[in-house]
Amino acid sequence: MTSRPAAPPPLREAEKSGVPGRRYAGLDGLRAIAVALVVGYHLFPPSVFPGGFVGVDVFFVISGFLITTLLLREHAATGGIRLGAFWIRRARRLLPALALVVTVCASAAWLIGGDVLLRVGEQVLGAFTFSYNWLSIAGNADYFGLAAPELFRNFWSLAVEEQFYVIWPLVLPLFLLIPRTWGRVGATLLLAAASATWMASVTSSGAVTRGYFGTDTHAFGILLGVGLAFALEQVLRSAALRAEPPILLAGGWRVVTLVHDTTAQRRTRRVTGVIGALALIGLFVVAFVPATPTAATFPGMLVAASVLSAVAITAGVWPGSAFGPAIDRPLLRWIGDRSYGIYLWHWPLLVLVVAGVQGTGPEVGFAPLLGVAVLAMTLALAEVSYRWVEAPIRRLGFRGAARALGRRLKGSPDARLGALATLAATLMVAGGTSAAIASAPEMGSAEAVVTAGAEALESAAPEATATPSPAPTEAPATDPVDEVIPAVVTGDQISAVGDSVMLASAPALLARYPGIQIDAAVSRSTYAGPGILENLAAAGALRPYVVIALGTNGPVNIPSLERMVAVAGPDRTVLLVNAYAPRSWIPGVNADLAAFAQTHPRVRVVDWAGAIGAQPQLLAGDQIHPGDAGGRVFADAVASTIDAIELQRAQIQHDLAERLYRSSREKVTQIQ
Repeated sequence: MTSRPAAPPPLREAEKSGVPGRRYAGLDGLRAIAVALVVGYHLFPPSVFPGGFVGVDVFFVISGFLITTLLLREHAATGGIRLGAFWIRRARRLLPALALVVTVCASAAWLIGGDVLLRVGEQVLGAFTFSYNWLSIAGNADYFGLAAPELFRNFWSLAVEEQFYVIWPLVLPLFLLIPRTWGRVGATLLLAAASATWMASVTSSGAVTRGYFGTDTHAFGILLGVGLAFALEQVLRSAALRAEPPILLAGGWRVVTLVHDTTAQRRTRRVTGVIGALALIGLFVVAFVPATPTAATFPGMLVAASVLSAVAITAGVWPGSAFGPAIDRPLLRWIGDRSYGIYLWHWPLLVLVVAGVQGTGPEVGFAPLLGVAVLAMTLALAEVSYRWVEAPIRRLGFRGAARALGRRLKGSPDARLGALATLAATLMVAGGTSAAIASAPEMGSAEAVVTAGAEALESAAPEATATPSPAPTEAPATDPVDEVIPAVVTGDQISAVGDSVMLASAPALLARYPGIQIDAAVSRSTYAGPGILENLAAAGALRPYVVIALGTNGPVNIPSLERMVAVAGPDRTVLLVNAYAPRSWIPGVNADLAAFAQTHPRVRVVDWAGAIGAQPQLLAGDQIHPGDAGGRVFADAVASTIDAIELQRAQIQHDLAERLYRSSREKVTQIQ
């Protein structure tokens, strides 16, 4: 209290300079929760957080809110925004850890080799230029697919945020021309709604990864955080002014504020605690919902997570809130401080560990113990990065850190040894990164075997499709008491229709059955089969044996199977090749094929899954497509099924002939 009128408190030095001067309660805890969702989604699939990728959207909302709040504070304090200083602060925050992760993990990938090096040069470029999301879209990468693993796939979200950091300070002054707070909030929310609507449209067309990776389609979370910063600007500024130290006036008078725990303050703590807790519960509920390639997830789940994050942020930073300090517990704050490093490290480490131990990508599946090991490595490396790389550069700047390293080179022997070790390690990982880029394969192992199959088909001599197909070669006439000799089936008696698994097996099929007719292509499903068979039948080119392998890319469509069997007709035998792949629908596919064959007498199942399941090392890194030896297993499975059919037919014919023979002998005996 004072006997003189209280003057407005002066701005803090942090606000005068535009440098961030305070931390908002709850944001570290929310960062910890966000990174836990993402890490759980990647390291412990599918039981832990099947929708945990929404943690990225929590980060987006936090970034939009925090960056906009800092820029608004600077603009209010100085009347402008120092773009250079802002971007330098962002670079100090982002680049050190990024450079460490990229060079260390690229060097490790070079030592492991194989599919982990695929597109590594493009990935490194995308990481350092913060354009990873757009390069992935241009390269037709699939975030949710089973292609060869991308070492730095998780950097797509960092690219989206960095693009926001570059563009938003330039655009913010235009929003400040809108005179009212509600107008600024409304304009931001309209843009967020447009972004979400655009994602829904793109997803509905089947381009899920384009919708998920695109800055334009996935900007709604950041924009929601921006709108929240506009909405809370005056509330937070007033709270900051009330939190200033006591003001000294001329004559030694001191302005102080007497704080009482009023009913209103108790109600604020209670209400913010309840709202914040409900928002967190809702966020975890969303994270437990499995994703679908529809607008219900993209953007449905993502928008829900973004809105819940905005509510949680509001509850955390609201003046007098109990929720923010409650979730900023020491452990969560420790994780939140290192959440950037944890996010960067966890996915590349998972790719490297799984490739080194199993020779596959994470999408194929891995033991929970590997997930635990990667988590431990992630936390350890994130701590090392935070303590010895990120914090010093944030404190000293790039030049200051370089000068400090120079002083260590001129210092005591121990200091020189440490500095030299740092320089040597830097040169090693830089060299390893260059070697990884130089030795990266042009295509992954799965793509290579599929391409080889396509080339084998192209080089095979074309068959005259209009020539009537011969029937299987009959066994020579023998006395019924002789052994059973099945007919010999040759390639010109087989029509084969399939997906990329059959395409990869084409060289082996051509070797086993010269002249076989193969129509195989990537990403086919059972829906494509009827049309292909109808065209072959119309051209008079459909052969006595029809081999169909269309179960890899999705559940079986029973009406399509019925149509294919109807096209084949009663005089042809249909062989359904079952599927083997680390995909959720495969057990259902194989069960449906087996049940269908049981109800259709001229349909048999080729047990490719059983044949290759005993020797999965013969598959490419995706554990789907067979290499040379795996292709021979595919061809052998088809051949053994055909041989069994012909043996059964020969046995039936033999038994019938033997019965007729014995019957005729009995009649002759009776006449005599």
